[in-house]
Amino acid sequence: MDLIVIAVIVTALAFDFTNGFHDTANAMATSIATGALRPRVAVAISAVLNLVGAFISVQVAKTISSGIVDEKAITPAVIFGGLVGAILWNLVTWLLGLPSSSSHALFGGLIGATWIAAGADAVHFTTVVEKVLIPAVASPLIAGLVALVGTFLVYRITRGAGQRGVKSGFRHGQTVSASLVSLAHGTNDAQKTMGVITLTLIAAGSLPAGSRPPLWVILTAGLSIAAGTFIGGWRIIRTVGHRLTRVEPQQGFAAEASAATVILASSHLGYALSTTHVTSGAVLGSGVGKRLAEVRWGVAGQMVLAWLVTLPAAALVGALASRLALTGTLGTVIVAVVAAAAAATIYLMSRRNAVHAGNVNDDAESPATHRPTPVPA
Repeated sequence: MDLIVIAVIVTALAFDFTNGFHDTANAMATSIATGALRPRVAVAISAVLNLVGAFISVQVAKTISSGIVDEKAITPAVIFGGLVGAILWNLVTWLLGLPSSSSHALFGGLIGATWIAAGADAVHFTTVVEKVLIPAVASPLIAGLVALVGTFLVYRITRGAGQRGVKSGFRHGQTVSASLVSLAHGTNDAQKTMGVITLTLIAAGSLPAGSRPPLWVILTAGLSIAAGTFIGGWRIIRTVGHRLTRVEPQQGFAAEASAATVILASSHLGYALSTTHVTSGAVLGSGVGKRLAEVRWGVAGQMVLAWLVTLPAAALVGALASRLALTGTLGTVIVAVVAAAAAATIYLMSRRNAVHAGNVNDDAESPATHRPTPVPA
């Protein structure tokens, strides 16, 4: 196996790791915010279920490895450039606490890198529109609508009942619903790295075109996303759990259940949607379902702006990295060094105002004072 192929595989697994901690909020932010699960327990459960989810399906992986770009027109160096674009965008949005899409960062990086290397014809834009862009718009709307209706019905049905008992019951229910989201996340997002590694092996001639991910690819991708999830993307967890809307157990359960349903259905159909878009849409829907004034639309607007910028921004960085990597070994080394330096800088910047398991529920910008009472682990 060529050195560049090994470098791409390692970089792909590094992206998978960033995907894990970037998207931990998708499954566990609302459960942590309501006190249904202690922060460390939540990320541990999510990590295990992300690993399990990686083995459930490979439909999304096949979409990426043989659908988004022409595997005959690219090289491992091109894929390396695309991954660098995706990783850097993930780190920037994590630093800002914005739940942007790791999936779209990956797609953008690959599209930009492929386009600059082999031209626009090497990008399957019909598939991009059908499998990426349409789900990107539809999935948060569908999840938000389902969560809105679910939240409204929950409050209607439990109206008049003892609220202490109701909230306690839904906190326990959140353990199940959040676990389903974690399982769904592993099913959908771990496959994206599987698809990238498989695409690399196809481009290098190690696998025939149209191949499924080998078992070792599935295992390493699952372990990488699980490890990243266990680290906990606390900055984004704070945004989703507190800054979007005040989340109560009833809302959290409705949001998680609707998100899990949409993600699992899409994974079965091979749609590489953004789990971030889905869960954020569901949380917003749960806020609207209870009371419109409780949604912080300014924060929601920042998120949507990040969603719109993600794909082109990652594409631009991916294209530049790919162009340099294609010049040869020296170019690839330069890209790797610059990317590592940028990642280290972002990490050091994050330490100035660190968010961790101990302070993730502290947020002065929360729409209302909300101090959930944690339940025993």
